[in-house]
Amino acid sequence: MKITIQRGKNQVEFDVQAEEVTLLEALEEIKTTLDATLSFSSGCRSSVCGSCAMRVNDKEVLACSYKLQEGDVITPLKNVPLIRDLVVNMDKAYETNAKAKAWLSSYNTQATLTHEDEKMNALQSDCILCGSCYSACPVYEVNGEFLGPFALTRVWKYVSDKREANTQEKIKTIQTNGVWDCTLCDGCTLVCPQGISSKADIEKLRVKSTMAGFSDPNFGTFGFDGSPSF
Repeated sequence: MKITIQRGKNQVEFDVQAEEVTLLEALEEIKTTLDATLSFSSGCRSSVCGSCAMRVNDKEVLACSYKLQEGDVITPLKNVPLIRDLVVNMDKAYETNAKAKAWLSSYNTQATLTHEDEKMNALQSDCILCGSCYSACPVYEVNGEFLGPFALTRVWKYVSDKREANTQEKIKTIQTNGVWDCTLCDGCTLVCPQGISSKADIEKLRVKSTMAGFSDPNFGTFGFDGSPSF
């Protein structure tokens, strides 16, 4: 089975002998038997840690769960610095969580959660920070300051949590390079291995923003005919 791997500026073809294997198993075979210098990341091998995220045929996948096919072209994640081969530096993307203050920051001691409350943001808790959504995000591609999919999903998790006493501050934090900058293309949802829809979370954050007195800063910039409105 022949596959192609992007290595820097070059594409290198490898012939993998094993069949019916995951991409991660194929990469390990290549490193063990064909080219010990091949670099890639992996961890749990169970689609939990997210460290083996990469792209196959221009779509983000987890190498440990993707079933390899003849002719596949494997490339590293986009929109993040390349370290070597399929290994990228996710530090800047992870920093968006801090910029967005994506944590429970002000605890409401009077809050009690029901099972329904727990279900409301249970899916958002499944994010494994694999970075696939950032790689697929057209906004993050052109604006490195955009808070991005998984940071905004985490903000929704805490904004919708009864135990957060200061949701107004969190909503305020995501007004610049945040909820209004998203194009709602849904590319992040399509590649999320956990099935999380950051698009849906951002839409809900927009509603919360409007209720808090904020609005899209681009609203009214253009007239009905598409011309600037002054």
